[in-house]
Amino acid sequence: MNWDQVQGKWQQLQGEARQQWGKLTDDDVQWAAGDREKLAGRLQERYGHSKEEAQREVDSWIARL
Repeated sequence: MNWDQVQGKWQQLQGEARQQWGKLTDDDVQWAAGDREKLAGRLQERYGHSKEEAQREVDSWIARL
């Protein structure tokens, strides 16, 4: 799945994102709105990841979908 598809299906993927990252709030997931950079930024804030680590996590999650 690529990011264009993710953005188009974000409403359906929000629950999966919340399952993957339990520290994200509903507001965090809605705010990200399928934007890779925003989602990675929230992961950095909530989990204390580096930018690169957060981006790798997001990419890995999308690859599994």
